[in-house]
Amino acid sequence: MEFSLQQNIRWDHQIIFDLVGEGASVLDLGCGNGELLKRLIVQKNVWGIGVERNMERVAGCIENGVPVYHADLDHGLPQLPDQFFDYVILEKTLQAVASPMGLLDEMLRLGKTGIISFPNFGYKEVVESFVQSQRMPRTEALPYNWYDTPNIHLFTARDFLDLVEEKNIKIEIGVSWISGKVVPFKEEESGEAEEILFMISRR
Repeated sequence: MEFSLQQNIRWDHQIIFDLVGEGASVLDLGCGNGELLKRLIVQKNVWGIGVERNMERVAGCIENGVPVYHADLDHGLPQLPDQFFDYVILEKTLQAVASPMGLLDEMLRLGKTGIISFPNFGYKEVVESFVQSQRMPRTEALPYNWYDTPNIHLFTARDFLDLVEEKNIKIEIGVSWISGKVVPFKEEESGEAEEILFMISRR
């Protein structure tokens, strides 16, 4: 599958937009101000709802006309039935929750297909910065100081591959963000990837 990027649109937003089918049902976990979900609703006629913990971002969703549910992802969404959504989206959020494994399970309980993106702590510039400075690295994808970061479970591409193998999860599609370009994910090139996106499902 080929992807075409557009100016002023985040690369992972564009990939997700291309992957989600016309008229699908979508749950966006950690949806921010609803920017991506609004685009999917308007341009792809999806039925969608977002989940967001931050009240300012919830207000942003409301301003954008995006249906949103105020909740903490660490508590799960037991009120929603199994396999209710065609797609469940989780953008750059897995590393910021208390129980990543629990959220991954919940994501695939709620949806037939998951789309997940994350910053890769195994990215070569992150590793080199850590070794050379002996301080926690800061990059465009990881812009925070160690003491104010929301990222509490940093992991590498290979850590994630180990996890999906353990959880019996299938990777349908994988892409990497390398030097400002979207390329097919290859494990042997994972150190070159600043960010990664996978489409996943239960085996």
